[in-house]
Amino acid sequence: MLKSYPWKQAGALATAMAAFASPAFASEADIRIPDLNSVKFLGGSLSGSNVLMIGLAVCVFAMIYGWMQYVQTKNLQVHKSMADVSQIIWETCKTYLFQQGKFLAALWILIAVCMGYYFGVLSGNSTGHVIIILLASVLGILGSYGVAWFGIRINTVANSRAAFSALKGNPLATLLIPLKSGMSVGLVLVAIELFFMICILAFLPGDLAGPCFIGFAIGESLGASVLRICGGIFTKIADIGADLMKIVFQLPEDDPRNPGVIADCTGDNAGDSVGPTADGFETYGVTGVALIAFLALALAANPALCATLIVWLFAMRILMVLTSLASYWINDLVSKAIWGSSKNFNLEHPLTNLVWITSIVSIGVTYIASYLLLAKLEAQPSLWWVLSTIISLGTIAGALIPEFTKIFTSTESRHVKEVVTSSKQGGASLNILSGLVAGNFSAFWTGLCILSLMFGAYLLSGHAAVQAMMPEQFRFAAPIFAFGLVAFGFLGMGPVTIAVDSFGPVTDNAQSVYELSQIEGKAGIAAEIEKDFGFKPDFEGAKHQLEKGDGAGNTFKATAKPVLIGTAVVGATTMVFGIIMMLQAHYSAIDPNFSVLERLSLVHPEALMGLLMGGAVIYWFTGASTQAVVTGAYRAVVYIKDNMKLDAATAATEASKEVVKICTQYAQKGMINIFVVIFCFSLALAFFDPFFFIGYLVGMAFFGLFQAIFMANAGGAWDNAKKIVEVDLKMKNTPLHAATVVGDTVGDPFKDTSSVALNPVIKFTTLFGLLAVEIAVKMPDTLKHTLGAAIFVVALVFVYRSFYGMRIPVDGAKG
Repeated sequence: MLKSYPWKQAGALATAMAAFASPAFASEADIRIPDLNSVKFLGGSLSGSNVLMIGLAVCVFAMIYGWMQYVQTKNLQVHKSMADVSQIIWETCKTYLFQQGKFLAALWILIAVCMGYYFGVLSGNSTGHVIIILLASVLGILGSYGVAWFGIRINTVANSRAAFSALKGNPLATLLIPLKSGMSVGLVLVAIELFFMICILAFLPGDLAGPCFIGFAIGESLGASVLRICGGIFTKIADIGADLMKIVFQLPEDDPRNPGVIADCTGDNAGDSVGPTADGFETYGVTGVALIAFLALALAANPALCATLIVWLFAMRILMVLTSLASYWINDLVSKAIWGSSKNFNLEHPLTNLVWITSIVSIGVTYIASYLLLAKLEAQPSLWWVLSTIISLGTIAGALIPEFTKIFTSTESRHVKEVVTSSKQGGASLNILSGLVAGNFSAFWTGLCILSLMFGAYLLSGHAAVQAMMPEQFRFAAPIFAFGLVAFGFLGMGPVTIAVDSFGPVTDNAQSVYELSQIEGKAGIAAEIEKDFGFKPDFEGAKHQLEKGDGAGNTFKATAKPVLIGTAVVGATTMVFGIIMMLQAHYSAIDPNFSVLERLSLVHPEALMGLLMGGAVIYWFTGASTQAVVTGAYRAVVYIKDNMKLDAATAATEASKEVVKICTQYAQKGMINIFVVIFCFSLALAFFDPFFFIGYLVGMAFFGLFQAIFMANAGGAWDNAKKIVEVDLKMKNTPLHAATVVGDTVGDPFKDTSSVALNPVIKFTTLFGLLAVEIAVKMPDTLKHTLGAAIFVVALVFVYRSFYGMRIPVDGAKG
């Protein structure tokens, strides 16, 4: 299928640049990591390299612990009927992942051409060094891809165990299974990402480690973008196709006769497991790389301080793993003490407690560790608490933003209850309008929360200790460094953020596994379970608890999304600093009085027009990703209607496979259009004007922030409004239920396709922009404008294709 698309033309244009190299100057390719052995801590007893080696040991411990969690989960009790359903879902997921792996390999070739030109021809690195940098990008892709495999595997094991556990009638025990699997994913994800970064830092020469970090970040960003976007399109095609059958044929939830249900279960993992884990891996990596690059460039004249702060950052990351694990243990004990014997309680409470416990513990450890590592810095005795406070602003955001999200998405939310109430009289129309209101209000309040935290960081960046650490020419960048630390702090409880996000797909799948297993209808099943497993099953109670668990999962899937998009926006400001430094060095060599900052003023039209272009691309992306879902869902609905066999016990295997095929096909069609446009715009707009391009990056970040929060929370409100009708009101297969199902199908691409994919898209564009701008400024004007125009035309062709090549035929004819 890939061969039929002319996207390789962009690669040919990129290779043409290789003939036009000019002498290199200070840039991302010239990042130098100082000698970490030169700095000592704790009275000289601990060197920077020692800290990194401790970090490697912690990573290995976390990976072993995460694997043990997987083994323990796999060994939990489960009935064969449920285990068999899990296996079918896993086999389907494997097929999807293999297909995505091939797709990633093809796209990497395009990126590798540009990276090879930039790091080889343009920057003068040897062939051996370029190969190592390219291998670092492959490592980034494999990291995103690998953690996605692990996440989907443990989730497809945990879903049947949680479904079976619900029969025992202990809601907390059932809840702790998906939380255990989520914690396993979070620990393995952060540990592998940190392990790779420490290895690059500790075992590569300083002049090679910096470029390898950039290559690693681009690779993981590419992997996350593909897996997040494709997964988001796939899952919502399947979800909408399966959900609409509940209205058309009056089917119950996850009816085995529905050919779309298996695809929906696969999509739960492709979109809500593969996407978030790859996205999380990339988020932790890119944020760290942005700060390392900032320090290496800004503090190049003070290598001792640079080395100290880099080691301090890694120490924070290392401790993040331990504090998250300790908080998980504490929460486990507290939850069992409070709700261990309760038959009915709000399942969101243990998850909320975990988030807040982790936040508090992380902040406390941040101050203690910073004091031990930074308090003895000469002439800067206050730096430790100032930097700790800035990071803590981000860490508290990791707890506050979920609270703001729950106000608009929880089953207890007044906004969500209003969606239900409006649906009772106004049907799907008022349901959708109420959800839009919730999304818009949420964007205001969450945006205000992020703004307040950034404002606090800005004020602290003016402290004498921070100003003193910055060289005179880079004093203006102190707030940028502070914003990067806020983004770093957003991730201060990384494994837990991923854990509560991964909780959702397991609870969603558990409900599906229960229905698909048809366990209630099996002859003598109650006696069989009592004989083989030692308890009397509670079938009615199990279904109710699984539906409640799905509602809690919906809420906490929603809470992680604004945290991740927040890091993209706040962290993007740090990455843009590298572009500013490179441009200043370039233009100062031509005109010593030239000021890049002055050219970025809003009185200059280039930056202002760039802001508008960035916003335009965000709205195009929203439309293109949703269009792929709409057209794919249309195809799925037509196929399912034609192949629904209401007189059969289960859907035909071939019919279920065909729905999966439709989902995969349209996910990749949509992704090809989206990737080529994003890639080509990154090159073409940088070729037109670098100041326009910086405005474009900032515009994408800030338009994307509010678009993502609005869409994610509106979708969450619609989703849990349906859950209230199903669980609390018990009004399935009624007009009210049909109205909330329609609202949920609108919310599906909002919350799980367009909004979530904006995070990796923004970061990929910014990272690749670091290279694109430098490629552009070193080329003759005539050539770069010609190439820029040609690449821009390619982008517009694929913008056109994203609708007119994907739209539903007006006459409804096939083809």
